[in-house]
Amino acid sequence: MKEEFIYYLWENRLLSRNLTTVDGDPLYVISVGNRNYDSGPDFLDARVRIGGTLWVGHVEIHVNASDWFRHGHHNDDAYKNVILHVVYHNDTEQLDMPTLEIDGKYDENIYERYKSFQKSRKWIPCESLIAGIQQFTWLSWLERIVVERLETEVKDVFSKLTENNYDWEETLYQRVMRYCGLKVNNDAFERLAKLLPLRILRKHLDNPLQIEAMFFGCAGFLEQEFTESYPVLLQREFKILKSKFNLTTMPKAYWRFLRLRPPNFPTIRLAQMASMVCNENSLLSKLLIAKDLESVRNLFNVDVNEYWDTHFQFERLSKEKKKNFGDTAINLLIINAVVPVLFSYGIYHDNDELKERSLGLLNAMEPEDNVIIRKFESLGVSARNAQQTQALLHLYNCYCRKRNCLKCRVFNAIKTID
Repeated sequence: MKEEFIYYLWENRLLSRNLTTVDGDPLYVISVGNRNYDSGPDFLDARVRIGGTLWVGHVEIHVNASDWFRHGHHNDDAYKNVILHVVYHNDTEQLDMPTLEIDGKYDENIYERYKSFQKSRKWIPCESLIAGIQQFTWLSWLERIVVERLETEVKDVFSKLTENNYDWEETLYQRVMRYCGLKVNNDAFERLAKLLPLRILRKHLDNPLQIEAMFFGCAGFLEQEFTESYPVLLQREFKILKSKFNLTTMPKAYWRFLRLRPPNFPTIRLAQMASMVCNENSLLSKLLIAKDLESVRNLFNVDVNEYWDTHFQFERLSKEKKKNFGDTAINLLIINAVVPVLFSYGIYHDNDELKERSLGLLNAMEPEDNVIIRKFESLGVSARNAQQTQALLHLYNCYCRKRNCLKCRVFNAIKTID
């Protein structure tokens, strides 16, 4: 028996109806209280009736009653307002407080399912059962999960915002840069964004060649001899700008090309970012007034230097083709950069309309297509938009993979359909 399972039983009111304390007093739970994830008692502000007396205070949960002493709660003032000690096994009579022993006072089938899920080696423990979950249950859970995912992203945005002295444009720039790189080059792009801050780029927005020179130069792609005129010009410009702003150059080895399709090469992404910085000064300001998905997408529709129409890398000719951001790339930037920053901005400024608009962007986007989403679909769980695919990704990574079944609303629903 683990404490987390007792938390689950208490929080979801899954204990027997006719409860008594170890002293034989009738116990009726009016309110289980609020789960406390910080230090102190496990549930705060609970309300229970013991005998004829109403008690209001905190609830502490342990596997064994003696854990109270083992954890030092008897010497901690934070536990003086505990009104009920809920334990699986009452192995001591030294406690001078009402104690509820739950052994034999819950449905053993729930515990057996929990243990089987924890031991399961399936892709997700409930994969043979989730097709039977009611659509309403799925939709309401996914709505909650996508907000939880965004709340996680908000922490990262606020952390970066603090580092950037509350410059929202700089923070958005760093976020967009990171997710230009797909997974394989995310860290490299984020490193480059810190080496080449937007505040420096802003000084030369009227000169696209100099913006491109700083991007490619700081990224380490101009550390060789060239024969073509465009990279030679970049090299010349960067030499001046590097000295002017004391810029740092990344090792070229940071960048990965292996297993990437040529349109996703970091050189192409850098060209696209350089063009976007030149074309979309004050990107956040424009996003704040964009009223629909199409308006947001248009902000990323930029043309790159014509040199890249015939190149994927420097000094290597290729078949002529425009190298604009593709729909998939734009969608990824909206999902991973635009939506989290706008949602965070809405929280910071207490703007519910902006938070709703952020979620609306996800709701208006087509569902993502990846291995995890396809696997859920094969199990009978289909996503209708990017909001639901984001929720499913969070569900898999933070619940299913970690076997956090007790915190999942699906687990609660499954116990009623089997």
